[in-house]
Parts: sequence; C-alpha cells; structure tokens
Amino acid sequence: MKKLLLVFAVLQLTVALRAQQHETTRLIVRADDMGSSHSANQAIIKCYTEGIVTSGEVMVVTPWFPEAVRLLNENRALDVGLHLVLTSEWDNIKWRPLTHCPGLTDKNGYFFPMMWPNPNYPGQAVMENKWTLNEIEQEFRAQIELALINIPQITHISGHMGVTDFNPEVEALTNRLASEYNLIHVCGKNEESFGISGAGYNNSHTTSAEKESAFIGLVNTFEAGKMYMFLDHPAFDDSEMQAVHHIGYENVAADRQGVVDLFTSPKVKLLLQEKNIQLISYNDATRPLTRSNPDQEQFDTSAVDTYLEAVARNNQDLHSLMILRHGKVIAEHWAKGFSAYKNHVLHSVSKAFTSTAIGFAVAENRLRVTDKVISFFPDILPDTVSEWLAALDIRDLLTMTSGFDIKASDDIRNQPGNWEKLCLSVPITSKPGEKFIYNSMNTYLLSAILKKVTGQNPTDYLYPRLFRPLGIAGVVWEKNPEGIEKGGWGLHAKTEDLAKLGQFYLQRGKWEGKQLLPESWFDEATTASHKQAPQWVMPGTKAKDSDWMQGYGYQLWRCRHNAYRADGAYGQFIIVIPGKDAVIVTTANIAAMQDEINLIWEYLLPAFR
Repeated sequence: MKKLLLVFAVLQLTVALRAQQHETTRLIVRADDMGSSHSANQAIIKCYTEGIVTSGEVMVVTPWFPEAVRLLNENRALDVGLHLVLTSEWDNIKWRPLTHCPGLTDKNGYFFPMMWPNPNYPGQAVMENKWTLNEIEQEFRAQIELALINIPQITHISGHMGVTDFNPEVEALTNRLASEYNLIHVCGKNEESFGISGAGYNNSHTTSAEKESAFIGLVNTFEAGKMYMFLDHPAFDDSEMQAVHHIGYENVAADRQGVVDLFTSPKVKLLLQEKNIQLISYNDATRPLTRSNPDQEQFDTSAVDTYLEAVARNNQDLHSLMILRHGKVIAEHWAKGFSAYKNHVLHSVSKAFTSTAIGFAVAENRLRVTDKVISFFPDILPDTVSEWLAALDIRDLLTMTSGFDIKASDDIRNQPGNWEKLCLSVPITSKPGEKFIYNSMNTYLLSAILKKVTGQNPTDYLYPRLFRPLGIAGVVWEKNPEGIEKGGWGLHAKTEDLAKLGQFYLQRGKWEGKQLLPESWFDEATTASHKQAPQWVMPGTKAKDSDWMQGYGYQLWRCRHNAYRADGAYGQFIIVIPGKDAVIVTTANIAAMQDEINLIWEYLLPAFR
C-alpha cells in the first residue's frame, strides 16, 4: 500500500510539474544603482539575502563601485547586470565618465544630470548637447570591460535613466556590444522579445505601507503563465542618503527605505509563495535551453512517468531530472522543495568543470597536459623530491593516476594552510600514470595550477570562455582557506547548467555555431585512459554490470551503452549518450548510485527512438 501511495504521489507531482511549466507566473525583481552609495550597496544585498530581489544592477563609474565588487563576489548566486551610465543626477554627489567624451559632460567634467530636457536643469540634459555615437561607444566599452574584469559573473546590460535605448542608433550599438561580450541587453523592447512584461506600482506608493499595498495589488493582477519584471531602487534612510537629492525629488532617503521595506516584507514573501509565483533572474528568463515536445524528438513520452514510478518504488530520493534530445529539453522534473532556479550541490560533478577549464588553458597554450606538476610550485616543494613526484604531470592528475596515498590526501581537506604544499608532501605509492586511484585532491591541484597560470579561479576563468556563451550564471564554488576553489568538489549550480555542459560535450565544444574549445580536447577527455576499477567496487564485480568499470578519461567516467558521464556523490549525474544524441541530468540524494543508473538504463534509454 505504501508503494502504491508513493507511485500515486509521483504521478500527481509529474502532472503538476508539467502544468507548472506552462502556467507558473514568473517574476524578476530588480534592484538598481548598486555602486552609487554605501547605503544602496548594503540595502541591495539585504534585499537579496533577506528578501525577494533576484537581480542587482551595478554602476562602475560611481564612488562605491569597489565595495559593490566585493559584495557581489561574496554573493555569487545573485544575478548581476551592468547598469550603463551617461548621467549623474544628484546635486551633492557626482560621477565622471571613464573616457574623454566632452559631448556628454558639463564644464567640470561630470556627466550631465539629466537625459531629457528639464526646466530645473536648463541646458544640462544629454539630449540638449552634442553627443556623438563614437563617444558613447568608447564609454560603454570602457564600462563593460571594467565591470567584467571585476565582476565576471555579469549576465546582462541595463541602462541608467534609459541611456541604452533613448535613440535607435544607441539601442543598436548597445545590442551589438552586448552580443560581442556575450551579454543580454535588457530594455523595454528587448525584454518584450523574451516574453518579459514590465510591471510597476498600480497605485500611490509614497510611503512604505503604500508601496507594500500597491505591490500586492500589482501581484494580484498577474496572469498565469506570464513573466514579469519589477524594478526599484533600495537604499537606507540614513545620513548618507539624506544628503542625496535633486530638484523635484528631495525625499530620496525615505522613499528608498520604503523599497527596502517592500522587498523584505514578510507579507509580500508569503503572498508570492501562496500564489506560487516563481522568482527568477534575467539569466533564467533570457538564456534557457530550447524546449520541445518529446514526440517531435522521437522520445516515448510515457517513459518519464514509468521511470519516476520506479524511482518511488525503489525509495530513491531524486531531486531533479532533465532530458535533452537533439539539443532540446524534452522532459524536466523537480521534486518538492527543489527548483529549476536554485543551485544544487554537485559534489564531484565539479571535476568536469575543472577539467574543462584545463582544456581551455591548454587551447590557449597556457599549459600542456605533459607539464610537470612540480614546475608550477617551485617554492613549496618538499626538501627531497622523489623520482615519482618529479615525473608527475597534469595528465596524471586528470586521469586519477597520480599515485598519491589516498588517505593522506583526503586528510588535507580538513587542514588549514597551503593545500598545494601539503599535497606535494603526500607519499606517492605507485608510479604516476600506471594505477587508477580516485583522489579528489588531484583535481584540487588542477584548480591550483589553473590559478597559477591564469591568475583566476576556475569560475572566473570559465565565465568569458564557457559560462557566458552557454548562459550559465550564478554558480557558487567553495574555496579552501587560502581562497582557491576546491576543484574536485564544492560547486553549486542549477540542473539546467549541468544540461548545458553535457550538451556542450555532446557537441564537442561547439555552441551556437562557434567552436569554443577544440574538438581534439573531447577526443582526449572522453576516452578511457585506464579501465581499472575504483577502490570502492567490490571484488568479483563484473564489468558488464558496473558503470564504474568502463574506464576513466579526464575527470569523466565511461559508461555502459557507449556513454560517458560526470558524476558526484549521492546521485548527481551528467550522462552523455552520443549514439542517441542525448543528455540525461539528475540531482539527488541517493547513496546507491549504481542502482540509480540502472533505472535510467532500464526505463529511459529504450525511450529514445
């Protein structure tokens, strides 16, 4: 009876989720003007961590930009937009352009205060002066490049006071720059093209109470299945903001405190939950994978239900499932308490991202897989460098054949200090390149080497090369005590991010017609270098029954059925099946991972026609 109830619950959930894909109302909550003041910086982060904000827009020409950089890099899951600036509206604080653009500045070199003619500021609007498109392009480029150097996770461009679309030529320029830098330009027209409707207060909104009431009234008008964007400008009512104003807008501090109160309102949060309104980011809205009907992609529609029934019968704690065929999402499922828009811990799936970063570094001639590991750490080598340590190369780390003693290596994870130095002091118990011993500290060393040669952690290094082109954003990677990303574990990302990486591998490094990473890398990375069983496989296990005995490439496992995968503890999988032109992704809390894969082979694999 218990199993029947579980099956019934899964079927109910599946139906609900399929309906939800078409009927759920989605909402982007945007907070503008980060960098303009300390007060705005702190308020926006509060509205994100304690409230409903999903996107923060940062200005780079402003005095508090350095603090904004630090805060945004401490809160990596927040979607970030670059708020391009051509105006400086406040009377008591001003900002200047990064480049020489006299057509956009006043006699003191500050941006003009207004975009459009304003009787309170005669002659001080951009539209009243002789700006040129060349000036705007050079200034926009400078702002974009400064922003991306400091905040690589930026996903989109927006315009302060409408500066990106006040003129058709300027709008076309902004669209071109956005495309060049793998960003999305979000303005009224572009948002509409993504199905995003702008939404504003539908009533008086002077006080905090009025803002809350007007926002609640607005939410109650939302239509099922539509996507909305609401923006405002949070800041605190403090002495800093009380000195900020311009003619015609003097109550700035109190007004913007009301926005903080709205965005952190328990009543508002409860309403959104009750109405099942899904908070999403701009990246979620503008960079999804293409969806398709399973039948159109030659996939048996009933297979997912049958698979989920089997998952329930076997008491497997599956958190999410996504299936791609021919590059399109044909099935997706999230269990209660999990979301398409929230990160999930990936455990050792993290290794596939580190390996991919190494691939880019090889393609850029920053290193070779034959480079000796000790060459990157000349100042922290043990007093005596053994013959085997001297022979150890990057390929040995990639293929888990370093020979490092596994217990001594694992102990490093819980120690302070320099992990690279500790790793290099671990005894090597077998000749590098000969014996497969799964060891996550090998991957940590790859992360440390990458930072040595690029000056960046894997996340920041991958943003311009992989993440922005694929539309992956908001990932969070845990770091060791010295600030190096752990490489072999600790990455948190969304299910669709994993699907994008799997599709990238299936397409052998090509994305939207561009070859981002040479095909030759995928030949190496997905080929089994060794077919030795890992240390946890029981003696006597037959290779035909085990997906851990098919071989190991560059941080990727070969599978049965001529497939390969990234996998992480407790059931995190990216399974790439070239023969079916398919990718299957799961997140879970399933200890018996072979049982999990067995159900995938039994119920999902035959569904591909």
